[in-house]
Amino acid sequence: MKKMTKGQWEAKISEAMIKFEKEFMGRGPTETVTYIIGDVILVRLKGVLTPAEEQLATVSEGADLIKETRSQLLEGARDLLTNIIIEVTGCGIKSLHSDISTKTGERIIVFVLDKDLGNKFI
Repeated sequence: MKKMTKGQWEAKISEAMIKFEKEFMGRGPTETVTYIIGDVILVRLKGVLTPAEEQLATVSEGADLIKETRSQLLEGARDLLTNIIIEVTGCGIKSLHSDISTKTGERIIVFVLDKDLGNKFI
């Protein structure tokens, strides 16, 4: 695999995650930032809630429903997500963690890899 800078790796992962959000979730985020920290990839997606979800989030039961639904959707796409990261990085995935804020409309996805990416950067 071609050597890239850390920023290029992070941008490539962000692009892949935006594509996933648009194709699988039906809507892309307004902003995506990826951070690579050793064997961890942290993806921060801003503006992922639909207008209907934003309205629903104003009541506590609605916020819980959004979190549960989004969690189930992501769990259903676990194989697709891990394959995206494997394809981009060439690393296996030890674990995947995620949460969404119904207050800010942000989602955080954390991938723990089977090896450190540090040696792949220019």
